[in-house]
Amino acid sequence: MSSAIRLIVGLANPGEKYAETRHNAGAWLVEALAITCNTPLRPEAKYHGEHAIVKLHGETCHLLIPSTYMNLSGQAVSACMRYHKIPSDAVLIVHDEIDLPPGIIRLKFDGGHGGHNGLQDIISHLGTRQFYRLRIGVGHPGNSKDVSDYVLGRPSKSDRLKIDDAITRAQDTLPLIMDGNIQKAMQSLHSD
Repeated sequence: MSSAIRLIVGLANPGEKYAETRHNAGAWLVEALAITCNTPLRPEAKYHGEHAIVKLHGETCHLLIPSTYMNLSGQAVSACMRYHKIPSDAVLIVHDEIDLPPGIIRLKFDGGHGGHNGLQDIISHLGTRQFYRLRIGVGHPGNSKDVSDYVLGRPSKSDRLKIDDAITRAQDTLPLIMDGNIQKAMQSLHSD
């Protein structure tokens, strides 16, 4: 396993129409990191997304929000990884998670896609599941038939506050993640 995360990807759908929807929770974290680092994300055609290089806790790290639609996220992730020769175990994919309530955040390495189209495409493009995932809870609509409309809808004001709080906690835990101290980061994040 890699000693440090070198690429953090926030999954999203492009455009104003989707900017505030639950499916874009991963991008909200990456946008917050860019603001914290005072480094704007800029369109980068060769990575099919918005990109920035930042110093996070002493480590140089790439930030990426794909500008492809969610189900084509792998195109952007694989392009950036190839160009910068970043191994999959140095990648952190940040995404919305319907199986967790709003405000809950979980970190894991490896695993399936759990029906998440963005993860499914990334796994397909990379040919591996060996990357980190930061799962931001957005809640479940209660019926699996309603999932698509639900993730493409906006969270309530109280749910958004819980999601934003989870994003802040994730940023606070980032030094551990960046150092490759994953067990400690998991203990910190999973103690809620």
